[in-house]
Amino acid sequence: MKITTIYVYPIKALRGISLQSAFIGPQGIMFDRRFMLFQIQDDGNLRKMQHSSFPQVALFEQAFLPAGSGERRDECTTVEVRYHPPPTKSKDGTAAAGEEDNETLHVPLNPDSSKLSPVDIDLHRSVTTAYRMGDPYDAWFTSRFGFPVALIFIGDGRRPVLGNSLIPQTTQPTPPSTKSSSWLSSLSSYLPGKEATKRDETPWLTFTDVAPLLVTSTSSLDNVSSRLPASTPMPMYKFRPNLVVDGQEQPAFAEDFWAELLVTPAPRTHLPPEDRTSFSKKEEKKEMTRWRLLLTGNCGRCTSLNVDYETGRLAEGELGTVLKKLMVDRRVDKGAKWTPIFGRYAFLGDVGGYWEELGGVAVSVGDEVEVVRRNEERSVWDWPGLGSS
Repeated sequence: MKITTIYVYPIKALRGISLQSAFIGPQGIMFDRRFMLFQIQDDGNLRKMQHSSFPQVALFEQAFLPAGSGERRDECTTVEVRYHPPPTKSKDGTAAAGEEDNETLHVPLNPDSSKLSPVDIDLHRSVTTAYRMGDPYDAWFTSRFGFPVALIFIGDGRRPVLGNSLIPQTTQPTPPSTKSSSWLSSLSSYLPGKEATKRDETPWLTFTDVAPLLVTSTSSLDNVSSRLPASTPMPMYKFRPNLVVDGQEQPAFAEDFWAELLVTPAPRTHLPPEDRTSFSKKEEKKEMTRWRLLLTGNCGRCTSLNVDYETGRLAEGELGTVLKKLMVDRRVDKGAKWTPIFGRYAFLGDVGGYWEELGGVAVSVGDEVEVVRRNEERSVWDWPGLGSS
C-alpha cells in the first residue's frame, strides 16, 4: 500500500489542509489541532464546536502561509482562515452563491501563552488548561457565526488519554534504514521549525479527539461510496483523517484488524533541486527513517458525516444519510455498539533512543505502507462516557 493523502487541521473542526509532506511526532502531525473553537454560552461556560453540533464550522477554510522573503522555508508561522458564506435561497427556491468574504484572519501558530488568559478545557472528559486567544480572533469568528465564539490555544496543555485500550501496550522501535535518501524539504513551505517532541512515558494529546492520528483507507471509502448514487460519491475529507492509504489488495474495512504499520519513505528524486536541499545530517536521517504506527482503537462516527461543506448544514438527499447507511453493518465495536466504525486511531511507535534525537519522522504522499501486525479480534472501545453502550 501507499500513502495517498495527508491532512492536518491546525484549528480543529475547520476544513483540513492537504499536504504532500509533513512531520509526525508523538502528538501527531506538527500543528494538528493546536487550536479549537468554543461557543461562549450565556453563563460564560464554553461549549466545544464540532461538526455534529455546529455544522457551519465546515464553511471555514484554513491554509498555512509561506515564510516571508529571506526567511527559511521551514519557518512558516501563520495559518490563514477564510470564511465561505453559504448559498442563499430566493423566494422561488433557487440558490445563489453567498457574497464572498474577502477579510481573512491570520492566526500565529506559536503565540506567547504568557500573554494569554488560561482557561480549563474539558474535551471528551480529558481535561487540561489551555489559553484564550482573545481579540481580534474571537471577534472575527463571532461576527461570522453570529454568536460569541472563543478561539482557544492548547499551548503547553496536555490532555490525558482515558481508558486502557487506546494507549499502546508495546512500542517496538525500528532501526533507521541503511539506504541513502535525499532530504525532502517540500513541507517547509507549510510547516515551521522543529518542536520538542520527546516522548513521555505516558502518551498525551493536544486537541485531537482521543489519539494523535487517524488512519483511513480508500478501499473502505469505495465501499461507502458504493452505497450512494454514482453521481455523489463520498469524499474522504468528511472522515477527517490524518493519513489515507490506498488499501491496495486489501478488502474494505481490513483496517479494523490492523495493529501495526511499517512506513518506508519513497524516493524523493522526483522533486526539483530546491526541494532536495539537505539542511542537516539530523534532518536527513529523519527523512531516511522507516517508522511504525501503532493502531489501537476504532473511530466511531457521528452526524458529522452528513454535513454539506458548501452550505454548512446537513446535506440534502443521499449524502445526508451516510451515517444511517453505515449503521446497517458497521456497528462492529462491542464497546460502542450504537456507533458505526470507519478508520483507526494511531500512535507513533517508540521514540526512545535515536527517535528522541530525531524528534519525529517525515511522511510524504507515496510512502510505502505495510501491515506488519494484525489483531485476531477487533479492538473494544473503553474511553469513559464517549461512544460507550
